[in-house]
Amino acid sequence: MTIYPTQVPPTLDLALIGGDRADSLKLGSGQDGRFTMVVFYRGLHCPVCRKQLTELDRRIGDLNDAGVGRVIAVSMETEERSARVVQKWGLTDLPVAYGLSEQSAREWGLFISTAIKEGEPATFNEPGMFVLDSDGSMFWSSVASMPFGRPALGDVIAGLRYVQNEDYPARGVSFSQG
Repeated sequence: MTIYPTQVPPTLDLALIGGDRADSLKLGSGQDGRFTMVVFYRGLHCPVCRKQLTELDRRIGDLNDAGVGRVIAVSMETEERSARVVQKWGLTDLPVAYGLSEQSAREWGLFISTAIKEGEPATFNEPGMFVLDSDGSMFWSSVASMPFGRPALGDVIAGLRYVQNEDYPARGVSFSQG
């Protein structure tokens, strides 16, 4: 399934490491900023995810300055593996949600992979980054079928600053009637 800009994505109601639930973040509510960023990561086994999530954790302030009021990392990982992600990767500010179902991952348009080496879960989602607007609709997204090729966070931050400053609308909503 593809979620197009201005469409409302499926609801996320997942537990967070630390006891809250992802819906308590009111995804797309515009609280403390116009945007909500949802970052789907592969899991504990993924060194590229570690790099991405530690950078997100370190740059929460930059994201806030660019209009992102909420950031959340989401995976199909178990609670135990997600707690290890937070602890081993030293995440202090980035909320981490766990227990995404395969069906929900597919509804968000994520690719699904199966383990090919020891240490990988039997089934896991591939990466995706979604920015939701204040009304809860999808503003921008990037989905990958492999662990590499994710957008550079600095580029995303610069882009979000630009759209805020220029009142730039969501793009990609026009469809050709071919």
